[in-house]
Amino acid sequence: MSEIKEAGVSYETVGAEYFEKRGLKRYAGVFSLWALGVGAVISGQFSGWNLGMGTGGWGGMFVATMIITVMYLGLTFSIAEMAAAQPHTGGAYSFARAAMGPWGGFITGLCENVEYVLTAAVVCFFIGTYLSAIFGTPPEFQPVYWVGAYLVFVGVNVAGVALSFQVTVGVTLLALASLVVFWLSALPHADFFKYAMNVGPGGTELPNGHGPFLPAGMGGALAQLPFAVWLFLAIEQLPLAAEESHTPQRDLPKGILAGIFTLIISALLVLWLNAAISPGTFQLAKSGQPILDGFAVLYGGGLAKVLSAVAVAGLVASFHAVIFAYGRQVYSLSRAGYFPRALSVTHGARKTPDIALITGSLIGLLVMLAVWFILGAEKGAATIGGTLLNMAVFGAMFSYVMQGLSFILLRRKLPDLERPYRSPLGVAGAATTVVIAVITILYQLKDPIYRSGVLGVAIWFAVGALYFALVGRHRLVLSPEEEFAMGKGHGDHRAH
Repeated sequence: MSEIKEAGVSYETVGAEYFEKRGLKRYAGVFSLWALGVGAVISGQFSGWNLGMGTGGWGGMFVATMIITVMYLGLTFSIAEMAAAQPHTGGAYSFARAAMGPWGGFITGLCENVEYVLTAAVVCFFIGTYLSAIFGTPPEFQPVYWVGAYLVFVGVNVAGVALSFQVTVGVTLLALASLVVFWLSALPHADFFKYAMNVGPGGTELPNGHGPFLPAGMGGALAQLPFAVWLFLAIEQLPLAAEESHTPQRDLPKGILAGIFTLIISALLVLWLNAAISPGTFQLAKSGQPILDGFAVLYGGGLAKVLSAVAVAGLVASFHAVIFAYGRQVYSLSRAGYFPRALSVTHGARKTPDIALITGSLIGLLVMLAVWFILGAEKGAATIGGTLLNMAVFGAMFSYVMQGLSFILLRRKLPDLERPYRSPLGVAGAATTVVIAVITILYQLKDPIYRSGVLGVAIWFAVGALYFALVGRHRLVLSPEEEFAMGKGHGDHRAH
């Protein structure tokens, strides 16, 4: 076995049998990719986005959502271009590796690893809050829901890519259908100024509404940026499906952009109508199940629970899709040697990254349990769910900074790279993404309630970086992502 050294890292050459044990199957087209992208995000419109409105009010959340929408447009147009030019499973790690070398690729991959593993954990937490509200179980029962959800949906992902995408399409359509029912039901009952505008200065409740647009000023709006992210977070996972897409150069940009525009329309309708019915913004800011609360107002307890059981499909859609994401993300970094190589071995017949899926799930479940026991079950959804959410968003924002910088550097370093799709926003769109992501990080660090969670993510980064410095960088493999980067954009584009 020979060795290649470059930029402080070492590559071991491996035989064809290495990649034969790490093969994937091609299945997805544009519609499946759209469903994967929307499905990964849609739970954020059922829970989590609302937790920041208690001080900043509806207007603050609206301003934050507009800012974050601009960030995601810059991000999605950028990754659509990079994914079409680099159709590998590595996604963000692949882009950063080509733009910034092995350390840049590893740091970006580690940020995405934190993001996806913890995003699944957040969604799983809210699945528990919805099921607890539907079935009336005590808070102490929540971990049972979590374990059950992981067992079922890791199992579906392990069963094969065809079933995985079929389930994704089904639950995503069901989730969107439940939102449409909610919007149509809420519209006749909406009293925007009475209910949505019922937060006053200092976070007080105004029973008759008609409060100020920005009760905490622009600072209150910016403090809601991390929660507005939850309306769109994980749409960027689509490049991870590149080696399971039939024609990724053509289909990935279409799937990504169709997904983000679907989500923008849906997010604005949720923000408007969920807050515009009783009890309004002030109470909504404390809820772990805002759509369920809305159905309860519209239909009463019994029918609301039936409708909300269907609404759980939104959470399930995201949970299932994000499990897919971290399975492929761990697989790609492991296949290239950044993570232990054993994690990338796929099942012989099904060609699914079983070990990566199971490992990521165990880590996510352990983090959930740690936060649950450290903070205490009595803290409720706003603190526990909010802490987990901020941990996921923290990883995501660093990932977005790195992806925006990757786009800018690739445009400069590889101007002649074949780009089947080009972002109409160009470097300006990527730079805007970087600026807004940095501002969001700063406002996360200002919030003392969630700072401990961010600290936990920083420890995760430190442990990962230490592993790569001591072990991983000496055991890299010439995977498709690495060959592409070392060939300056002219490497082997085939999945081995």
